[in-house]
Amino acid sequence: MSHTIHHLRKLRVQRSELAVPGSNEEMILKAANSAADYVFLDIEDAVAPPDKERARANIIRALNEIDWRGRGKTVSVRINGLDTHYMYRDVVDLMEQAGDRLDTILVPKVGVPADLYMVDAICNQIEMAKGYKTRVGLEALIETALGMANVEAIAAYPHRLEALHFGVADYAAFNKARTVNIGGLNPDYPGDQWHFALSRMTVACRAYGLRPIDGPFGDFSDPEGYRAAARRAAALGIEGKWAIHPSQIALANEVFSPLPAEVTKAERIISALKEAEAQGKGAASLDGKMIDAASERMARNVIATSDAIRAAAQAIAAE
Repeated sequence: MSHTIHHLRKLRVQRSELAVPGSNEEMILKAANSAADYVFLDIEDAVAPPDKERARANIIRALNEIDWRGRGKTVSVRINGLDTHYMYRDVVDLMEQAGDRLDTILVPKVGVPADLYMVDAICNQIEMAKGYKTRVGLEALIETALGMANVEAIAAYPHRLEALHFGVADYAAFNKARTVNIGGLNPDYPGDQWHFALSRMTVACRAYGLRPIDGPFGDFSDPEGYRAAARRAAALGIEGKWAIHPSQIALANEVFSPLPAEVTKAERIISALKEAEAQGKGAASLDGKMIDAASERMARNVIATSDAIRAAAQAIAAE
């Protein structure tokens, strides 16, 4: 094992992340009462330019008036890109007027680490000026060719960064990819054309202690397609997926939650290895298969995920 180890920076349950346009107050209220682990209120792509200021005001009001944490929600806001004139006002207004009610800021189209530094610096100054006791986290949306080319450097950015998200739609557009829908498979490609990008982003996240999150699946009339995409992501180690429609929340929660049988198997692996250790052995056999220290690490990942989900559910029940 290397002497350089980056532990998980921030544990959050993020199986399902509901995307909500800030311009729609009714949808914001419904999101607060949904079963989503995470809600991101959007001022960027889901809001037309004439509605940006109104959406920002709606979001600030919702942050202050709705008890998101009491409802068991982590609440995030996707600001506009650094290449727009909306971005600075998004950050300043959000932080000054609701910075102690906001969990994370999702920064779109991050291309280089300095993009995060710009947002980070504004947050630092406002938090100091306002005397906030809480600290807003940052999440980066990897959705451009430049962002993927620099994903390891972006993941290494310190301080507030907690997670990377894969934005499949813009990623396809920036790469001029031929695709049939947002997040769907192209029948002309022999497999999953998003596999490389998701895998590379996931490795970067795990190397630097971040949570990897998959982005949208556009066809909300195709639950099996969504479920299949989520399973492919989960197989790579991704922790959750966006829901662009409420019907996708339950699908994400299902796929990214360990099954009881998986938890039981993980507990049996740890127990069998403890017995082997007591006998002076470094490996053991379970159900006709060899298990060793790497098996224990995988098993503990399953148990840790299950424990985090259970703890989150208990916290909601206790409110």
